Amino acid sequence: MTGNDVVLALVVATALGFDFTNGFHDTGNAMATSIVTGALPPRVAVAVSALLNLAGAFLSTAVAATIASGLVDTADVTLNVVMAGLTGSILWNLTTWYVGIPSSSSHALIGGVIGATMAAAGSSAVKWQGLVSKVIVPAALSPVIAGTIAAAGTYLVYRLTRHVAERPRAHGFRIGQVGSACMVSLAHGTNDAQKTMGVITLALIANGTLQSGANAPTWVITSCAVAIALGTYFGGWRVIRALGKGLVEIEAPQGMASESASAAVILSSTDFGYSLSTTHVATGSILGAGVGKKGAVVRWHLAHRMVVAWVLTLPAAGLVGALTYWVADAIGGTAGVVVIFILLVLASIAFFAASRHPAVTPENVNAAWTGSLHPAPSADEVAS
Repeated sequence: MTGNDVVLALVVATALGFDFTNGFHDTGNAMATSIVTGALPPRVAVAVSALLNLAGAFLSTAVAATIASGLVDTADVTLNVVMAGLTGSILWNLTTWYVGIPSSSSHALIGGVIGATMAAAGSSAVKWQGLVSKVIVPAALSPVIAGTIAAAGTYLVYRLTRHVAERPRAHGFRIGQVGSACMVSLAHGTNDAQKTMGVITLALIANGTLQSGANAPTWVITSCAVAIALGTYFGGWRVIRALGKGLVEIEAPQGMASESASAAVILSSTDFGYSLSTTHVATGSILGAGVGKKGAVVRWHLAHRMVVAWVLTLPAAGLVGALTYWVADAIGGTAGVVVIFILLVLASIAFFAASRHPAVTPENVNAAWTGSLHPAPSADEVAS
C-alpha cells in the first residue's frame, strides 16, 4: 500500500467509527420514551432500533449528497482535512455522551469538517449559504416545530381519551409507542447514516477515487448502514437515561405523541436533503409532550444545559477539527494522520473506561431520577 492508501484506509475506518458513535449517541432519540414507559424492554428496544436504522440507511441518499458537496468546496478538501474533521466530531460526541447530554452528532460532524477545511484553505472554502440554509436554519426551527406538534398531539390524545380508564389507556398507548418508535428509528437511518456516507464520499473525491459530485458507492452505503446499526445496538444508555428520565416524567400517551412528531419532522427533512439533527427534533418533541400534558414535570434546567450544548457543538467540533489538522500538518505526511488516529483511539478507550464508574446499564437505566445522570446505588451495592 502507498502512503495515500494508508491515509484513505484510516479515514474510512475513522468515519465508520464516527458512524458507530452516532448510533449509540442517538439511540435515545428513538427509544428513550418507549424504554421508560415499559413499551419495550431495554435490550429489545435497542435491537429493534438497530435493525430499522440499518434498513433506513438504504432508503435515501439526498442528505449524503448535501454533506459530500453542499457545505465545502471539494477542491479544497484533502484526506488530512477529512480525518481532522472526523476527529473533532468523534471527540465531541464522546464528551457529550459521557456527561449524558443528547447533543447533535450531525452538527458535530459538520462542525469538524468545516473547522478542518477552514484551517487548511480558509473561510472561502466553506459554502456559507448552504451551511445556513441546509443546517443552521433547520437546527433552529426543527425543535420548535417538533415540540409544537408533540404538544398539540399530547393535548389531543389526553383530551380524546379522558373518559378511558388509566390502565387500558396506558396499555393501548404502549402498543402504539412500539410503532411510533420504530418509525423514528427508520427515519434516523434515512437521515443520520447518510452523513457518514457523505464524508466517506468526500474522502474518495479528495483522493481522486471518485469524480466531484459522484454519488456514494454501494460499499459505502452498506458499511455505513452496518456501523450505525451496531452503534445503536451498543445502546448509549447514558443519553437514553437523560432523555427518558431526566427531561420529562413521561407517560405512554406522551411518548407516542413525541415519537410520532419526531418521525414526521425527520422524514420530511430527509426528503428535502436537510442535514437535520435528530437529537434536536427528539428533544423538542419530548419537551413538547411535557408541555402538552397539564401538570407534567418538565426539568427546564436540564433542557437549558442541552440547548447550551447545541449552540456550542458546531464551533467546538470545528475548533478541535482545526487544531487536529494543524497538528497532523505539522507532523506531515502519512505519519501525521497515523499519530492522530492513535491518539483518537486512546481517547476513545479513556472515555469508555471512565463511563464504567459508575455505569448506566439496561438494568438501571429506568431507576428513579436522582438529580444527576448516575442512578442511586442498589441495596446490594450499598451493602458491599
